[in-house]
Amino acid sequence: MKDKIIHAIQDEYEEDFAHCYGCGRLNEKGLHFRTGWLGDQTVTIFKPQEEHSAIPGFVYGGIIASFIDCHGTGSAALALHREKGYEPGDKVAPPRFVTARLHVDYLKPTPQDSPLRAIGRLEKLHPKRWKVHTEVFAGESLCAKGYVEAVVMPDTFKI
Repeated sequence: MKDKIIHAIQDEYEEDFAHCYGCGRLNEKGLHFRTGWLGDQTVTIFKPQEEHSAIPGFVYGGIIASFIDCHGTGSAALALHREKGYEPGDKVAPPRFVTARLHVDYLKPTPQDSPLRAIGRLEKLHPKRWKVHTEVFAGESLCAKGYVEAVVMPDTFKI
């Protein structure tokens, strides 16, 4: 299994939109989630740190929700970027998505000592709205699953 994302969509976000706590490369205190392609699915990899715990040894559920959230919006950006003929690394600013709906099912406690993998499957709902079904694994263990409905960021978000 892939353990590093070479060309992540978040690397291509315009600077004004690269400050998200979860996936913003310019947020010094952020989590720096990075999302890329894994065949026709998407993947985000994250190694939880001690400060991301709920109780010693287990990841806080809010981090898991953020992981699914940013994986979903990043995956939608990947899909629409590809639909327009581009890939991460092409040095063309991709579309930026925001969350319209987030759903998370916690299936079992998520251990903190293992890198987490979010694997996404894309479903296009509308030209500007995508649903990303995500499974979160610690090693081979499925710990959480959920989905994000992501929409192209409205102009009102732009400064």
